[in-house]
Amino acid sequence: MADNDSFDTSHPAALAHHSAIRSIQRVVAETAPLQDANIASAGILRLLRETRPLVLTGAGVSTDSGIPDYRGPNGSLVRHRPMTYQEFRHDPKARHRYWARSFVGWRHMDRARPNRAHEILASWAASGLIAGLVTQNVDGLHAEAGAADVVTLHGDLDIVRCLDCGATEARASLDARLAAANPGYLDAVRVAPELVNPDGDVTLDQAWVDRFVMAPCLVCGSLALKPDVVYFGENVPEVKKSRARELAAAAGSVLTVGTSLAVTSGYRFVLDAKAAGKPVGIINGGPTRGDAKADYRWRSDVASALAWLDARVRGSASR
Repeated sequence: MADNDSFDTSHPAALAHHSAIRSIQRVVAETAPLQDANIASAGILRLLRETRPLVLTGAGVSTDSGIPDYRGPNGSLVRHRPMTYQEFRHDPKARHRYWARSFVGWRHMDRARPNRAHEILASWAASGLIAGLVTQNVDGLHAEAGAADVVTLHGDLDIVRCLDCGATEARASLDARLAAANPGYLDAVRVAPELVNPDGDVTLDQAWVDRFVMAPCLVCGSLALKPDVVYFGENVPEVKKSRARELAAAAGSVLTVGTSLAVTSGYRFVLDAKAAGKPVGIINGGPTRGDAKADYRWRSDVASALAWLDARVRGSASR
């Protein structure tokens, strides 16, 4: 298995792999007319003031922190196809390639810091303005901004799990061991920060992949280590889905921010809200899969939109 999408069709994981590829390649097109920004912004402000929405975030919240999104005009999918879970789990060569590339890219992710959008959402959660915060991002920036009880639907890059024995290790600890096993590697390989993908992966020449030495699990010695994130083709853990559903049930609406909703695990929140008769608001820089379902569609830069809303919500609270 490699970046050319090949996968042994006789393998039982082949169907799941190809389904994951279709999800990655999903094109999010315009499905509803653009809504007047004044109507959309006023409607979303009303949701915040009156309904305590559940907020679902995506990669567009972290772009101002230097982390690219997936499907935007400059998104990482233009140059890079993420590895599926089936590739990672069943192909040691693909797994080795991931770790070589991630060893270089992760430090760019680790240096990323919360931006104003993260800070605003953390303040809304702390004040009880929203019913909860669910994110599809794996960068940990919501928590770093001070948001408590964030449901990290797709996991956290800061944790590594052994696929054989289940042991976990902090990513910073593994990174130190990888640095010791690969002296001089990072000094020799230079990658522009803008080429780092949302999962911390970068593109490396095969010669650098071959030179890379992987560090084993501290408990069982296996090389089958995986970042504790949900890959394309992998199911969201039931405990996370259950907690997110609890928050959604307690919310009076759903507000999605910075996500195209291309992945079903996120789009499901829009579908469930509509089935329950709850309004839906969307803030995103481009089209989303949920536009035709949304009551309010604000096509806007995420940080600017949240700042506009925050100023008015705080103004209402002070009166």
